[in-house]
Amino acid sequence: MTYDVIVIGLGGMGSAAAYRLAQRGKRVLGLEKFTPAHAHGSSHGGSRVTRQAYFEDPAYVPLLLRAHEMWDQIEQDSGEHVFHRVGGVIVGDQDSGAITGSRASVEQFGLKHELLDASQLRARFPAFRPFDSEIGLYEPGAGFVVPETAVEAHLALAARAGAELHFEEPVTHWEPGRVTTALATYEAEHVVVCPGPWAPELLGELGIPFEIERQVQFYFTPDDDFRDHPVYIWDRADGTNFYGFPEHDGAVKVAFHSGGQICTPGTIDRAVHAHEVEAVVNATRPPMPGLAGTFQRAAACMYTNTADRHFVIAREEGVTVACGFSGHGFKFVPVVGEILADLVIDGATRHPIGLFDPARLRGLR
Repeated sequence: MTYDVIVIGLGGMGSAAAYRLAQRGKRVLGLEKFTPAHAHGSSHGGSRVTRQAYFEDPAYVPLLLRAHEMWDQIEQDSGEHVFHRVGGVIVGDQDSGAITGSRASVEQFGLKHELLDASQLRARFPAFRPFDSEIGLYEPGAGFVVPETAVEAHLALAARAGAELHFEEPVTHWEPGRVTTALATYEAEHVVVCPGPWAPELLGELGIPFEIERQVQFYFTPDDDFRDHPVYIWDRADGTNFYGFPEHDGAVKVAFHSGGQICTPGTIDRAVHAHEVEAVVNATRPPMPGLAGTFQRAAACMYTNTADRHFVIAREEGVTVACGFSGHGFKFVPVVGEILADLVIDGATRHPIGLFDPARLRGLR
């Protein structure tokens, strides 16, 4: 019952951490409250945008350059198709935050991209109906990853590397060196905590305010052809910002990125209501009239938000944490796994993670 490392939570980040730690020779125990690649947290829904033209902060770009390399390696090692490079476009007024921030990232790092005016957007992507004032930043290396397949691939590789993975075994208490579940107590030199939306419950002693936000993913049969189409983020002047995907597994998916209900994992409303479907239809109809043709289904997920929407990744004596990914973290899964392994084994990482120091958030309650 003694291990080198115990990883709590085997979603996106935890599955990658378990793999990288086991790959580097550590005796790893992974503990997960639910079944593998479950739909109760934040690592589900069939698709997640991945891009490198990062308007959130150029400091993320080096991590994304590494992540794209690692997605390719994961595919080779696992034999699973995880990363779909379909291109991506960010649309907005030329002075919108998404456009100016993306331009800063591509220019600083020399990323391949094209700037398209409204007429060029309409010609390149016939499903788009931008205003004349709107422009697009197209990134050919962008696309989407399939979160369930990514988690399953990391778990399979972790098990192959020797990790012991326990599912449907919720953690009831943890402290440095010891983790207690509903079934047993385990000891380890180091504990890695990747709690997703259970961060307030499992990491209360960090003194960091986390806000759990319910978001809904909507799936439609479109009226237009979305089969050969990029992922997209539309930063609209009226605030009805949304993002979406090409047709995949028989549907197009679209969602809002903000404005969801505040909840907890225990109180989240899993039902999706007619007024919510109506809201996304109304928001997407002017710029993409053929998108929301026939409603198929919807699914709720959770964002674990920090006050500044940047991540929390940190190591203290005997404990490393990764949380607060604020709805834009899944694209970083493989590199976060590498970072967590670095922090556990070496006490530091070559990757730039200064932006994620939790000290910036303490005392904000």
